[in-house]
Amino acid sequence: MLKNKILVTGGCGYIGSHTLIELLLRTSYNVISIDNLHNSSLKTLERVAAITNKTVKNYAIDLCDATALAQVFDENPDIVGIIHFAALKSVPESVAQPLLYYRNNVVSLLNLLEITQQRNINYFIFSSSCSVYGNVATLPVHENLPLQKAESPYAYTKQVGEEMLKDFVANSPTQVIALRYFNPVGAHVSGLNGEDPRNPPTNLLPIITQTAAGLRKSMTVFGGDYATRDGSCVRDYVHVSDIANAHIIALQYLIDQKNTKNFDIFNLGTGNGITVLEAIEAFEKVTGITLNYIVGERRGGDVAAIYSDTTKSSNLLGWKTEISLDDMMLSAWKWQQQMIKER
Repeated sequence: MLKNKILVTGGCGYIGSHTLIELLLRTSYNVISIDNLHNSSLKTLERVAAITNKTVKNYAIDLCDATALAQVFDENPDIVGIIHFAALKSVPESVAQPLLYYRNNVVSLLNLLEITQQRNINYFIFSSSCSVYGNVATLPVHENLPLQKAESPYAYTKQVGEEMLKDFVANSPTQVIALRYFNPVGAHVSGLNGEDPRNPPTNLLPIITQTAAGLRKSMTVFGGDYATRDGSCVRDYVHVSDIANAHIIALQYLIDQKNTKNFDIFNLGTGNGITVLEAIEAFEKVTGITLNYIVGERRGGDVAAIYSDTTKSSNLLGWKTEISLDDMMLSAWKWQQQMIKER
């Protein structure tokens, strides 16, 4: 059987669903999803189908269940590659419930790597995070920068995940790329798909759009006394579709054997640091809506400032961002209005 199927874990989630869209529109691969729907919904796959006119089968299993995972591979012996998004990702929740994050994020990856080895899967793309860098002294951050102490259990699970992959490929023919995202934001340009977690969002832009829509009375900027130009945290905001497209490029990079080593790491960011207050200002400018917010205390697990050096991803992958900060804000607002219509 020709192996031409890509497994996307967390396919009903925010970045996973946008990657499904890019896979379906830009490639000829068959695609399946594993998502236990802990913080997502099958409604997302209906949105993917509306955009692409193609359907994706989801297996609603827990990746920590090795037996159930093996059954998925039994049904799909033509899997050639895995794009692994599925993980818990809330920094404050990980601070409050560290063991939950260690079990879920680490055990799920362990099970995936074991099945990858058993079934001779050729390609593996890992969803990592800029949080692995910790509080850095040098900006922008490049991939060879020594990692600092993780500021949250979530970030530590990503550090551990990268180490697991590095050790795994030392005795495996599988080719692996870890993509360190900076701050994915926005929604599909159609306005038909975006971030829609079951649990209350902890990411900035959904909180902004919910506040603008009147679903929240106000919002809090966590920390106004950081050593940044306006006292709020600095982040590198990058559109989710740009992030999704990077996975397609990284996968093809491995398939075309352009890699010179079997484990590599790439930053995914714009290279521009934007403060939280500047992000709020950008949203207000493009929508004409004034947000009701206060500046509160710092939040545990947050780093002061981080943004990307994009040289490596640009030179080797040929990837660069295409969507501006203003358009990130507009797409998120368009998606928020669509969600209000749906409900």
